[in-house]
Amino acid sequence: MKNLYLIRHCEAEGQAHDASLTAKGREQAVMLADHLQGIKFDKLYSSPFTRALQSIEPIALKLDKQITIDERLEERRLSEVSLDDWMTELEKTFDDFSYKLTGGESSSEAATRGVEAVMDVVQVTNENSLVVTHGNLFTLILNHFESSHGFNTWKSLKNPDCFKLVFENDKIVSIDHVNVIPT
Repeated sequence: MKNLYLIRHCEAEGQAHDASLTAKGREQAVMLADHLQGIKFDKLYSSPFTRALQSIEPIALKLDKQITIDERLEERRLSEVSLDDWMTELEKTFDDFSYKLTGGESSSEAATRGVEAVMDVVQVTNENSLVVTHGNLFTLILNHFESSHGFNTWKSLKNPDCFKLVFENDKIVSIDHVNVIPT
């Protein structure tokens, strides 16, 4: 059995590539590290976005582990232009995985790269790995393994959030929500 802990980053100041964690987000990252420090992670992986890296840095320091940056874990690009009703457009992408806005990725395209990254992690994991990404891609990855995860899952996600994906012989056997921050 191999366990992959899929984490949505902590609270951030914005959506830009270089958006940092808020003060609350930095506190969440420390709590996340405290909660997960008892798990023997083989490897730690992150999106290159600042908020994802800052979310994983405290656990990397506690465990004295390197962070592997994987660009395939970047947030899904919805559009290259500002959208007045982006929530409606986002919901459409969950209803039709081929729906694609100008300069953006379809859900299918984003899911493909995210799942490839996850499966590459599974291949090199002995027991436990941790992967930090972003809410939209996070949900698309979950959806690949369990189709009940869609737009409503995305809407209900917290910062941070975590699901434990369990694999046996590189096949998914369970997906469980993990409470990583006290409510």
